[in-house]
Amino acid sequence: MLSGLSVLSFVVVVLWSTSAYAQNKIVLTNDDGWATANIRAQDTALTSAGFNVVLSAPANDESGTGSADTPPTTVGSGGCEFDTCPAGSPPTGFNASDPRLNYVNSFPVTSVRFGTQNASPPFFGGTGPDFVVSGPNIGNNLGLGALGSGTVGAACEAAKEGVPSVALSGATGSHVSFTTLDTPSDLTTAAEVYGELGARLTQALLGSGMSPILPSGITLNVNYPAVNASCPDADSFKFVLTRIFDAIPIITPSDVNTCGRTRLPTESSVVAMSGCFASVSVMDATLKLDVLASTQQAILDRLGSFLSCP
Repeated sequence: MLSGLSVLSFVVVVLWSTSAYAQNKIVLTNDDGWATANIRAQDTALTSAGFNVVLSAPANDESGTGSADTPPTTVGSGGCEFDTCPAGSPPTGFNASDPRLNYVNSFPVTSVRFGTQNASPPFFGGTGPDFVVSGPNIGNNLGLGALGSGTVGAACEAAKEGVPSVALSGATGSHVSFTTLDTPSDLTTAAEVYGELGARLTQALLGSGMSPILPSGITLNVNYPAVNASCPDADSFKFVLTRIFDAIPIITPSDVNTCGRTRLPTESSVVAMSGCFASVSVMDATLKLDVLASTQQAILDRLGSFLSCP
């Protein structure tokens, strides 16, 4: 049993931790749409962790649209996904019961920009976000697949505009409504596990209070393996520093020295391993390519013991 002093100390630590994270302002986006189970589970996990979160995502599924960008338009005859807004709705809008949940009738890149510049400042004291979380995408975005991903495109756009970011993608999932989270299922479990993993990674990146969070013009491409009997909960997963593409002998410079080697494994190879390993690749937001060892080192220093060796 805790003594009175111990209880007081515990309460102070909890309150300090929650307050510290509440200072971190996050815009949440994706390419699957604002009403999917994955993004709403991520919103819940980040909010529960104490972050100040505003969601700004496409009104409908815009998967595979990369870095496409166009001004939002009036919602068409199909309305927003899962009947979350009717046909003829304004180009941008929000949930009447929770104005932190915003749709944008356009691409992911457009949606994240609306989130950082328009939707979030009223909730962030007139300023923009400290960090952008994009995803978790329904399905992995590995190697070449990351180049055309709207989830990755949104994260890259944020980084190019000066907001550090991460793109999250998970192997398990389906394009289902957030209302399915009320019913236990394998998909619900996966959405909640990925949400918790995203919150833990965000805590690891932002928790130290050091600045900058990431080097300028850099985003992280993170991929989770499947949630299944072998990897049933967030505690089962470990994060590994990876590269996006295979290194080309002689031509490709050495990677950061970690786990006893100077060449990082590819994200595809790590996600395919047994052992519940999630990949963390450091991406140049403009080129959508791997970066030099010195930039990888900054991420290694930032995440420290949060990362594991496969």
